[in-house]
Amino acid sequence: MDTTKTPAPTAPEADSPADLKKAATDETTAPAAADITTTDEAQVEDPASDLDAEDGEFDELDAAAEEQQSSGVASGASAIVAAGLGLIALSGSWTSRVIAERETLKGQISSANATTTEAKIEALYGNAWHMTALTNGVLSTIALLIAVFVLARPAFGAPGRTLPAWVRSVSWAAVVVAAIGIVAFAFMYLLALPTAPAV
Repeated sequence: MDTTKTPAPTAPEADSPADLKKAATDETTAPAAADITTTDEAQVEDPASDLDAEDGEFDELDAAAEEQQSSGVASGASAIVAAGLGLIALSGSWTSRVIAERETLKGQISSANATTTEAKIEALYGNAWHMTALTNGVLSTIALLIAVFVLARPAFGAPGRTLPAWVRSVSWAAVVVAAIGIVAFAFMYLLALPTAPAV
């Protein structure tokens, strides 16, 4: 009978302490490196998209500046036109003078058939006088409407938009001159013609 003992199977050789430490270090650092890589990729922004966004903002600012500049030029030109038209109407326009001369010529022709002194005065002077007042009154009214439109335009535009100080000043001057012209020419139109003394 063989009395020799069969050696028992040995357990797998245990890892050395150095191997265990290295494995723990690898397991710890691997997820951290992956997290850093993911975070870096998430934080990296596309430079092209930033440039496109900045270009879009600049384009909007340029468009707004051009629109405000063109609006200011139009408002200033309209204010000057209104003031000039009001002054021309108040001092007597060329158009009203031509119309008055035409009415005077017509009155001279028709006065030959006039039977009374009042009819002759009306034919020679009344029609020309009334047409002068009417023409200049219409010009003053147009000047007033343009000036009021210039002053009221910012209220219907973009919020916060205001007129330059000189545009407001010219517009208000046009309003005053045009209002004076309207009152003066209305009084002139409604004023009764002089009558000849009774013989």
